Formats: sequence, structure tokens, C-alpha cells
Amino acid sequence: MLPKNNSAILGAAFLMATSAIGPGFLTQTSLFTEQLLTSFGFVILISVLLDIGAQLNIWRIISVSEYRAQDIANKLLPGLGFFLAALIAFGGLVFNIGNIAGTGLGLNVLTGIDTKAGAIISCMIALGVFWYSEAGKLIDIFVKILGLLMIGLTVYIAISSHPPIGEALFRTVWPEKIDVMKIVTLVGGTVGGYISFAGAHRLIDAGVKGKENIPQVTKSSVNGILITSFMRYILFLAALGVVWQGIKLSADNPAASVFQSAAGEIGYKFFGIVMWSAAITSVVGASYTSVSFWKTLSPIVKNQEKIITSIFIIISTLIFLYVGQPVRLLVFAGAVNGLILPVALAVILIAAGKSSIVNQYKHPLLLKIIGWLVVATMTYMGIITIQQSIGKLL
Repeated sequence: MLPKNNSAILGAAFLMATSAIGPGFLTQTSLFTEQLLTSFGFVILISVLLDIGAQLNIWRIISVSEYRAQDIANKLLPGLGFFLAALIAFGGLVFNIGNIAGTGLGLNVLTGIDTKAGAIISCMIALGVFWYSEAGKLIDIFVKILGLLMIGLTVYIAISSHPPIGEALFRTVWPEKIDVMKIVTLVGGTVGGYISFAGAHRLIDAGVKGKENIPQVTKSSVNGILITSFMRYILFLAALGVVWQGIKLSADNPAASVFQSAAGEIGYKFFGIVMWSAAITSVVGASYTSVSFWKTLSPIVKNQEKIITSIFIIISTLIFLYVGQPVRLLVFAGAVNGLILPVALAVILIAAGKSSIVNQYKHPLLLKIIGWLVVATMTYMGIITIQQSIGKLL
């Protein structure tokens, strides 16, 4: 492996991880900890196993085929790639509105400036990342630095909140109660929608592909999940320490109350840093991945990638500034993202058996079995979620 690719391999893992770690990630983890207490550790453990099963299948086949997901889909069924790209772009755009809102909230907590002004500043920073002459390398560095910063600050909060670590570790493998819906929610939030393709497409762009790079791709895909899961478990411990003392988390912003309750005003400022870091890296990840799905489908996107990406970010920001977070649209987009994973993973698994796509590569049977189990589980739960979402929209 050439040294110049090492940065891209680690960068791809962090791009996937920081794409998953957004405002919703912080809120869900804090809220679910309050609801399940130490048993939430088990939910995290099971979701990690499902995440790795999905991620290994997707990243391996994309790498071996040397095609992006939309091209694999089109080779299986003409037009399917366009459908998949449209779903990814829709989900990415809607959730980017939430990510932009998160950047504004983070800077508001940190500096006191207006949330909308913070969103505009963050929009300009994200645009600067993509317009840098070597955007790919800058994205790798950007997500790694902010990813490590988020983890470091959350570790500090976890230590400050004094969680019952022994009880948490025990219930992680022997829970008092199990919540299947929360497992599916975590899986969808970690590898659903555009997230599972963020790192894989980054590796394709960096030239890390082909059978000879399977060990590196496998390592990068697993590292992405482990980084995300480590952050979630540390945040779980931080929240657990707070609620274990009988403190009730704020319904409006449970993650903020975790940081503030554990470490006072400095903790609240740390929350601002973590929220902004989580949100801005998710803006970068959502924008990069959503546009990458159209690069091979449209000559205009391929030739004007930076402009299209900029428009994507600017539209997300303008919608937030003038409309706010469209709650109903976010609910529906969440349901759509829940279905993207099983559709995309099923396409990948079928492609794994097509020699015209993967040449002479033989995909491990165990990975296929795990992959189809994830497809079945997420399809069932996704249909239920769609029904519930439609009911809320009507």
C-alpha cells in the first residue's frame, strides 16, 4: 500500500463516522440512554454487529467492482441507479437542513451569536472545504481533526459524570430489557441513507479499489463503524452518569443537558463545540456523498462537481434560514432513509454474484448471509416506519 493512500483510508473511515455523528446522533443517544439506562449498552452492541455486516458487504463490493453504487445498480437494472441516486439526494438534502441547523446551534452555544448567523458562517466554512485546490485531502484532514476533537471532549464529559461503568458493561452483554425499534433506529442512523456510501465512494475517488486493496478497504470500513460506536458508547456513559443521579434530561435538548449537568458551564461550551463539529462534518459528508451519486450519471455534475456541491449546501442553508427545520419533511425523509439501506444492500448482494460486475471475485458466504439478514430486518422495520410516517403526514 502506498503511503499516500494511508491518509485516504483513514479519512474514509472518519468521513463515514462523522457523517453518522450528527445532531440526531447526539439527541438519540442521550434520549435512549435516559429511557433504557444501562441496557442501552446492549442496543449499541447489537447495532454495531449489524452495522459491520452491512458496511463490509457494501464497501467490499464497491471496491472490487470499482464502480460506485449507482453504477452497480444500473448494471443490474437500467434506471435503478437513477432511482437510488434520487433517494440519496432527497434524504441527504433534507437531513442537511438539520445539519445546518445544528451548526447554527453549536456556534450559538459557543459564542452567543444568532443561530441563523452561525448557520451562514458554517455554510461558508463548508464551501471553503470543497473549493480548496485539494479538496479530497482537506476533507480527510477536516473530518479526522474534528472527529478526534468530538471524541476527546465527550470522554472528558463521561469521566466528569461518573457513570456506573461496571453495571453498564454487564448490561451491555446481559440486558434487563431489549428494545428492537431502538436497535433498528441506531442501524439506520449509522449506515442508513447516504452514510454507508460516504467512505466507500471516497476510497473510489482516491483510487483505493480492486481486489488487491480488499484488506485496506475492510479495515477502513470496520474502523468507520468502530469510531462511530466508540463515540456513541462514550456519550452513552456520559448520559448514564447524569441520569443515574436522578437528573432529568431536557426534552428540547437532551444532549446539551448531559454536558451541562456533568461539567457545568464549561461542559455546556464543550457541547457547543461537539454539536458544531458533529453538524459541520455531517454537512460535508452528506453533500459529498449525495453529489457523488450523480457524478457518473450526469456529465454536468461530473464537470461541475464543486459548483453542484456548493449549490447543494447553499440550498440547504437557505431552506433553514427561511423555513426552519421542516419537521414533517424530516420525519418522511427519515423513513425514506430507513428503506435506502435494505434496497442498496440488496442491490450490492445481488451484484456480488455477477461476474460481469465483480469479475472472478468470490464473496464470502458468511457475509452474504449476514447481509441478507440485515436486508430482511431493515425492510420489515422500514415498512412499519413508512406507515407511521405517512400517518403523521396526513
